[in-house]
Amino acid sequence: MTTWVRCFWGEEAVWFYFELDADGYVIRQVELQEPGSKALTAASLAEWQEAQRDGRSAEYESVYGLTAEPPISEWEGHDPQSLSADEFEIVWSTARGELQDRQRRPSS
Repeated sequence: MTTWVRCFWGEEAVWFYFELDADGYVIRQVELQEPGSKALTAASLAEWQEAQRDGRSAEYESVYGLTAEPPISEWEGHDPQSLSADEFEIVWSTARGELQDRQRRPSS
């Protein structure tokens, strides 16, 4: 069963949003930096695996980042809060759009 959670890491002021498979492994991950909820990561494990097969993993990571590898049950110091699928999708689509817009803008 797929679940969705979020956790706040106070040391870096980052919200982590996760879509997890039945075993607690991350399927998709969003990281938002406070203040302002700036998107840092909006990565999909399946997309990254496809990019890796195609030799584009570095390009993918430079835009979207990576997902966490260990299952959530092995993490320490987090306090996950449940989310609905809809809540996660709103955060996901907003973060993806922000990262894609940033990628399209010419460097200063």
